[in-house]
Amino acid sequence: MANLKEIRNRISSVSSTMQITSAMKMVSAAKLKKAQDAITAMRPYSDKLTELLQSLSATLNAESGSKFAEQRELNKVLLVPITSNRGLAGAFNSNIIKEINRLTSQTYANKDVSYLVIGKKADDAFKKSNKIIDNKSHVFDDLTFENVSEIAELLMDKFIEGEFDKIEIVYNKFKNAATQIVMTEQFLPIVPAEGDVDVNSDYIFEPSKLEIVEELIPKSLKTQLYKGIRDSFASEHGARMTAMHKATDNATELRDQLKLTYNKARQAAITNEILEIVGGAEALNN
Repeated sequence: MANLKEIRNRISSVSSTMQITSAMKMVSAAKLKKAQDAITAMRPYSDKLTELLQSLSATLNAESGSKFAEQRELNKVLLVPITSNRGLAGAFNSNIIKEINRLTSQTYANKDVSYLVIGKKADDAFKKSNKIIDNKSHVFDDLTFENVSEIAELLMDKFIEGEFDKIEIVYNKFKNAATQIVMTEQFLPIVPAEGDVDVNSDYIFEPSKLEIVEELIPKSLKTQLYKGIRDSFASEHGARMTAMHKATDNATELRDQLKLTYNKARQAAITNEILEIVGGAEALNN
């Protein structure tokens, strides 16, 4: 059994760790509220914009194709993993990295795959592969629609110029503080509407449908990427809050066990001292 001094040092160390994890939990909880409100308010707009774009595009597929909807022979693929800049968030980052590795080794096994990373953890994971074409981790320093739009424009330019035949984003979708869902969304080319879309509504389009679609597509793509990063940002704080909550509970349990061990060791030491005193007194009497 460890001596009393060693146990006291361990209790002190665990208590300090518990204070740190508890503080990190409260910080993440405060940031989560703001991030959750932002993504919750944005989703209806993003979903409606996508629905409108698909509805208009359905009537144009046969008439005039968009440069953003061009289907090519799949040779070069660009994956955009969205992770965080910091760790201590449980499986938040590792789930994205695992999904990227799965896509690279299975789905696009015979393709030329490259990465544009958003988040330092993704950069750390893939920089040895020499497949990273750019690192946009700085976007989290000032997460605004304008800054994300620059990344979306870069992706659109690379697709239009033919550098890549397909672009997909991989991120954690925020469900609640304890649950994040790994999402893989096709960014380009634009995914056609599934099923029958009602496009026979009595609308007058000004300007033409084609012009409206060409105007909406870049805005829709920017919104899609911004939503993905916002989702990931909220998921990060939810995952970190949950991880720090569990870490605090584990530290509390360990501290209580160490205190029990300390009390038992202290009691045993006192009992031994009493026995030594009694033994010495009996020896003197004899």
